[in-house]
Amino acid sequence: MNTATHDIFAILSFGLAALASLSGCASTPRVGDTLPRNGDEIVIAGQYFHTGVPVVLWTDPGGYDAYRVEKRFAPWESSDWKSSAAGLDSPNRYGLRVGPTESEREAVRGGGWPLALLQQHVDQFVIHYDVCGTSRTCFRVLHDQRGLSVHFMLDLDGTIYQTLDVKERAWHASIANDRSVGIEIAHIGAYPPGKPSPLDTWYVTEEGPEPITRVVLPERLGDGGIRTPNFVATASRAGRILGEINGSPYEMHDLTDQQYHALAHLTAALNAALPRLEIQAPRDADGRVLTRTLTPAEFASYSGLIGHFHVTQNKVDPGPAFDWQRVLDQAREIRNDPPRVGPLPG
Repeated sequence: MNTATHDIFAILSFGLAALASLSGCASTPRVGDTLPRNGDEIVIAGQYFHTGVPVVLWTDPGGYDAYRVEKRFAPWESSDWKSSAAGLDSPNRYGLRVGPTESEREAVRGGGWPLALLQQHVDQFVIHYDVCGTSRTCFRVLHDQRGLSVHFMLDLDGTIYQTLDVKERAWHASIANDRSVGIEIAHIGAYPPGKPSPLDTWYVTEEGPEPITRVVLPERLGDGGIRTPNFVATASRAGRILGEINGSPYEMHDLTDQQYHALAHLTAALNAALPRLEIQAPRDADGRVLTRTLTPAEFASYSGLIGHFHVTQNKVDPGPAFDWQRVLDQAREIRNDPPRVGPLPG
């Protein structure tokens, strides 16, 4: 090799080494670097999981933090625990999931649930409607008034609020709390037909070739805390939908398309992170989704999505209008597209 050729190889080698060095610097976080969120992540055992839809965490501005002991919507000067404790039994609105064995209980004391252990125990996703109409009102009622909690709230515009890490035992569904994730969907609820109810004032149906049913928030709620400016909440199907829960008739309006879209994505993400939480609903021998409370044996063996009425006999949510098949089909479709949901790399 002559001198000129040697020099060219030397220059090329130096250039390649410099590029590799620059590439390494660009991909390796430095101490003190900010690691931004994309805004669609949920938190499970301290790890981020993408959902593909907007998520507001309890740590975000405008989020709802169930770890706080003070009331969220009390006047500032009287929001501390000492001032706001009237009517509440405990400063905590949540608890610790408890492993079935003594060694597991000791391992998670203080809240240190590793993802692998959580994956062994959490296998139900309990669906509620909040009977509050908006997520802001829902958090005020749960946190400030009732001393309860739920992992997720789903607003009319499809925004998901996470109030606790999924590792926590939220207080939302009695016997299901230890093994479940819970969500409260913004919706005013279902009621016996033929009687006055909030459905009379919360909804208006515009007649025409294609009728449309819109949500009309009471003036006292203002914009309801909905994050999408000037959002008009429209039921996915127009008119009241009648059905039976535990043998009694109820009617309600449908969820919004945005709520169904977000719920399907959240379901898919939970299934990706917690594989025992299957994308299915309780069904009868003919394949229809059960409209009654599960027996103790059925409940003990069931893993998947579940309504509050499947857990507790005096509950109706998520009601007869809730489209189980739509959520399940969309969630299964999303799970067949790995780039859209799943754990963050690294």
